Amino acid sequence: MERLPTHPGERPHESDASPGPVRTAPPTPPPPATAAVDARGIVTEWSEGARQLLGYPPSEVVGQPAARLLADDAGAAGAAALRDAAGRERWSGTVALRHRDGRRLRRELLAHRRTAEGPVTEWLVVSAVTGTPEGQTPGGQTPAGTPEGEAAGGGTSGSGRLGEWAFRQAPCVMAVFDADLRLVRANAGMEQVLSLTEDQMRGMRLPEIVPHPVSDETEAKMRRVLEGGGPQQLRAGAGPAGTGANDGWSTSLVPLEDPAGHVRAVCLAAHQRLQEHLARQRMLLLSEASARIGTTADSGRTAQELADIAVPGLADFAAVDLLDAPRHGGAPSPAAPARPLAATRTAVRSVLDDGPTASAAGTAGTKTLYPALSPVARCLAQGHGALYDAADPDLLRWARQDPGAARLLGSTTHSVMVVPMRAHGATLGVALFGRHRHAEPFETDDLWLAEELTAKAAVSIHTARRDSREHTSTMTLQRSLLPQTLPDQGALDIATRYLPAGTRAGVGGDWFDVIPLSGARVALVVGDVVGHGIRASATMGRLRTAVRTLADVDLPPDELLTHLDDLVLHLSADESGTDDTAESAGGIGTTCLYAVYDPVSRRCALARAGHPPPAAVTPDGAVRFLDVPAGPPLGLGGLPFETFETELPEGSLLALYTDGLLAARDHDIDEALDKMFAALARPAKTLDTVCDRVLTAMLNHRPDDDIALLVARTRALHTDRVAAWDLASDPAVVARARKHATEQLTAWGLDDAAFITELTVSELVTNAIRYGRPPIQLRLIHEASTLTCEVFDSSSTAPHMRRARTFDEGGRGLLLVGQLARRWGTRHALTGKTVWAEQSLSPG
Repeated sequence: MERLPTHPGERPHESDASPGPVRTAPPTPPPPATAAVDARGIVTEWSEGARQLLGYPPSEVVGQPAARLLADDAGAAGAAALRDAAGRERWSGTVALRHRDGRRLRRELLAHRRTAEGPVTEWLVVSAVTGTPEGQTPGGQTPAGTPEGEAAGGGTSGSGRLGEWAFRQAPCVMAVFDADLRLVRANAGMEQVLSLTEDQMRGMRLPEIVPHPVSDETEAKMRRVLEGGGPQQLRAGAGPAGTGANDGWSTSLVPLEDPAGHVRAVCLAAHQRLQEHLARQRMLLLSEASARIGTTADSGRTAQELADIAVPGLADFAAVDLLDAPRHGGAPSPAAPARPLAATRTAVRSVLDDGPTASAAGTAGTKTLYPALSPVARCLAQGHGALYDAADPDLLRWARQDPGAARLLGSTTHSVMVVPMRAHGATLGVALFGRHRHAEPFETDDLWLAEELTAKAAVSIHTARRDSREHTSTMTLQRSLLPQTLPDQGALDIATRYLPAGTRAGVGGDWFDVIPLSGARVALVVGDVVGHGIRASATMGRLRTAVRTLADVDLPPDELLTHLDDLVLHLSADESGTDDTAESAGGIGTTCLYAVYDPVSRRCALARAGHPPPAAVTPDGAVRFLDVPAGPPLGLGGLPFETFETELPEGSLLALYTDGLLAARDHDIDEALDKMFAALARPAKTLDTVCDRVLTAMLNHRPDDDIALLVARTRALHTDRVAAWDLASDPAVVARARKHATEQLTAWGLDDAAFITELTVSELVTNAIRYGRPPIQLRLIHEASTLTCEVFDSSSTAPHMRRARTFDEGGRGLLLVGQLARRWGTRHALTGKTVWAEQSLSPG
């Protein structure tokens, strides 16, 4: 660390002075004695002034214990002085020193704590002038730089005494620095602000009295004054003890000239702009709070941000407690509650890491119980904050009732504020603020500021909790509307993933579905509802139900999307009178992809409404987008959808997804597609591995939009699992059809299913011959646990089940089929229809 210069200023040259009476220049005072002592008590620096004071050269002192410089009987006093200095930034006092020649010198020392390069802390010790043997007093010479006849206390006339009184008692800080920029006079205001006497400061430069960059700046301006630069102004000044500098001061530096007009000294005058400064500080703190409080949706983090912004700008310690059971509604009551209030200490902050409030305030997560008649309970009941001083009876009674409060307030806390945290009619908790280092007690403006800061935090916490509840409700609804388990079917191996959005907008309306169809076919659905929140999830639930209903009718993909488009238009018309927001538009803008895969023909039919096209991976690893025509999003009306058909080899991979997967924030769409294709093309043992690879490759953050991903691997039903016969339109072929069926069941080892199958074949073939048109075809499909019987004819007339009356000869066939089969129905094609019935082959 650089040494302080011993001769910072130069006297004016005699050639520059105007002719005048010859004066004898006062003797130049010796340089101040300075030394540095590290935390171990070892001397690390020794100035020329210190050598003149005690007679030791640097070689005999540096590296030696500082205690060797104390008089023999001053060891205990020195140890007490060190204990007194612990934890402080500055110390001053009288110490008995031992001169090299054995003399005792009692000296006023001023010590500042300073941090050298690295983690080492040391003390800079300063003594202004050379010492005096014990029992003697310094000489009464005039301080250097003071004009003759203007020495301290000079003049015996009444006007001289009045001038001295005016200087000493002026309602501002005043000091006089000589031509060497050393202090020669200081008034009572200067002594009070710096907590040092004039004798302790005399002969020192301002940076030695208050080591701080502001002191260096002030000294530079004083040198400019001495050099003829005229009066100077600063917007800061020397601050109270231990604080270095204070922006709440306005400092003026004025030249002091002799009768000949030569600048001989500098007068420093500082005025405290306390109220203006405090008002500005409060506004700055309030403005800073707008940016620092409520940065996240975490209530605990918001509470800590409140404590951090309040300390040290407003208080010396702050504690934030959130009620275990927030109180909602109702006007504040003037009476305190009858029962104690339970709260959780959520945030703590103190200016002192080891101060009276740091450990006593507890840590986040600890439980606190406020007595019914405590100031906290009363303020929460009344709904507004309150100021308390250390002698307030309510505060004292609370400290007697609650040991935790006694530890928190401590013996040095002299002013306390209690502020309830309220937002939107709910009381969420309480904030406690205290002062033990600030000398000034809290005032009404401080309480106003505390209430503003607390209100900001309360609104953020209330909003975060409300959003959390809504998010939880939306997530619960969304999860309940998505498939909980995938249905059993033999056409596809399937794996799915759903990732909700990680933004405050909340969960959206993305969904997927797997719907078994007749004839061993399977429908795959992926959709994305516009918007976020409960409305989007509810709309998603409606549309998913509608898709399943339309799929049960076995509509082709393009017709299904047309009906779904009409439904969205009706939903929009129903809600248009209640809300005009985009999220209430009944799902307008929703996208959907609907695909049907047939494992018998290995063909896949697809149609999409504004949705991204699916990706297909052939068994050889080639990846491509299926060229499905891009239909308009749902809800626009009047525009057609087109079905695209393609044949997929057994073992092909289909990837259906929502656009949130491609909406990456750190790369463009082409890069995203390349990553997705690479992840899909890599061989994997399971489809779950494929899903995880895709998401890992595409995402390095929580998604900004919901993501639904469905990956399916195709299977095929080969000819040994499918049997078909063309039948003539003749009632005589019914018996032959039954025979074909029973023989095929025997070949499959399904003799136990022969009885039900014969009844089903007889009824369906008879209906086709009687009510349909040729050609007629019978087909049996054997899956792992299902046997399907299908009869096709070219008529579009669908059979209807009815209840036969007592004497009716017919009308009981389909009723019997419906009772024996697991399910049955009709599937229409461009020409003709297929009536089908499924029966379970499981033991149940």
